[in-house]
Amino acid sequence: MKLKSASKFEKTAARCWNLLNEGKPFTPIFVIGTMTIFHFQGLLHGEWFSFLISLLFTLPLFILYFYYDFPLFLRNYLWIPVIGFLLLFEPPNLALWGLGIGLYFFFTVFFWGTFYYHLRIGTDWLNFTRFWKLVLKNSDSTSGNAQEQLPKFLLLLAVWDGMMTNLATGELLPTTQYFIFCGGVFALAFILHHFLFDWKPNQYDSFTTGEPAHEEAQNEKVMVIVIDGMRKERFYEANTPFLDGLMERGTEYLNMETVYPARTVVCFSSMFTGTYPKEHGMKSNMVWKLGIKVESIFDSLRKVGKKGKMLGIAHLVDSFGKDVETVTAVMHKDKADRNIINKAKKIMEEQDPDLFIVQLIGTDQIGHSRGVLYDEYIEKIEEADRLIQEYVEWLESEGKMENTTLMICADHGQADGIGGHGHLDEGERFVPFFMVGPGIKKGEKIQEKRSLVSMAPTIAYLLGAPYPSHSRGPVLNEALKESWKQHE
Repeated sequence: MKLKSASKFEKTAARCWNLLNEGKPFTPIFVIGTMTIFHFQGLLHGEWFSFLISLLFTLPLFILYFYYDFPLFLRNYLWIPVIGFLLLFEPPNLALWGLGIGLYFFFTVFFWGTFYYHLRIGTDWLNFTRFWKLVLKNSDSTSGNAQEQLPKFLLLLAVWDGMMTNLATGELLPTTQYFIFCGGVFALAFILHHFLFDWKPNQYDSFTTGEPAHEEAQNEKVMVIVIDGMRKERFYEANTPFLDGLMERGTEYLNMETVYPARTVVCFSSMFTGTYPKEHGMKSNMVWKLGIKVESIFDSLRKVGKKGKMLGIAHLVDSFGKDVETVTAVMHKDKADRNIINKAKKIMEEQDPDLFIVQLIGTDQIGHSRGVLYDEYIEKIEEADRLIQEYVEWLESEGKMENTTLMICADHGQADGIGGHGHLDEGERFVPFFMVGPGIKKGEKIQEKRSLVSMAPTIAYLLGAPYPSHSRGPVLNEALKESWKQHE
């Protein structure tokens, strides 16, 4: 069977979809769309002036909600400005609010949760019967986070429409009261983020130290398999005999942290540059400028005449460009990981890279479409176990595992709701991570907290390449046998 790569159309469509999927761009797009629909007849009759002037004075609140995240429990405070508006100004147009709420749940529950997922990965046409629950519980940074999006768009609609109404009756706007109100909302956001937003993982301040390379590499190859979105405790609950056996033959990190925000493009960018979003530039799945700003592990390998390759979905091209071989994400959920493993074999046969990174997406897809606390999610983890066994055994039969280190991990976990990840809710922060190979300690369990940013420098060390330019994670020395450890 010919394996289909992600087309140019799919790559473009994935970027466009993120305008609606990611929470920050969704809010203004949704509010402007809702207001346009609600006032459509008036706009046809020339009400553009009041429409645009009112938008202009609502702009500070749009900017505020784009600049600040309101993650996890902070989103509860978003209702304070809504209540303040109700107390200080004229009551909102309930018909407009009703339209906004209706359009929101139509988009999330039916268009996204049912129609989109049916066409993309083959979920049932009745997926909405579960998806509405996931939208209400979701805690991540997407548009499907109802507890964050509802107070945001209700306030923006009320302010914008209230100004339009006042302009139509000849009243002067904006008033001093409105400016005081906006100032209060800004002050609330600043205070919340300055004093309460304190759960981001600690970051390494200094660059990776130690010997940047060896005269001879420790490994001929490094293989990395990333089971996208695999929640750690659900992995432990699943029946995964092959992965369990690999862990016993290698070293497992029990407290491996992902990065913030825990979005796929952000995590992969950090994993394979060794640094954080503020440096590599990928701050969400919504990528405004293509390409990371710093060196990647692929750049490091090129300096010593070696080759790395990543196999993943179209989103990862936004960070790593031509170093990514894509496989289409538009395929049935029960075929996705099978097709990826088939293509992984083909790439190894034809290109034989020194570093090969494979992204399995089935677990993440089910978490997003069906939720992580259901049997389907466990079944996808167990399917990944069988496919990885098949792949590793094939590599062994091809003689490609004789001096190879294998890393198995997740890029992020998933919380309840729509497979939520981004804000480090329960189930997102700590991810499965273990290594096995000729130079890796057997049966070791590392309790110390470590970060996925250590992957790039550890790979560079094993393959005798310089560390990427902005690598900050330390080499995972705890897993290495004494004869393999770098000199501190």
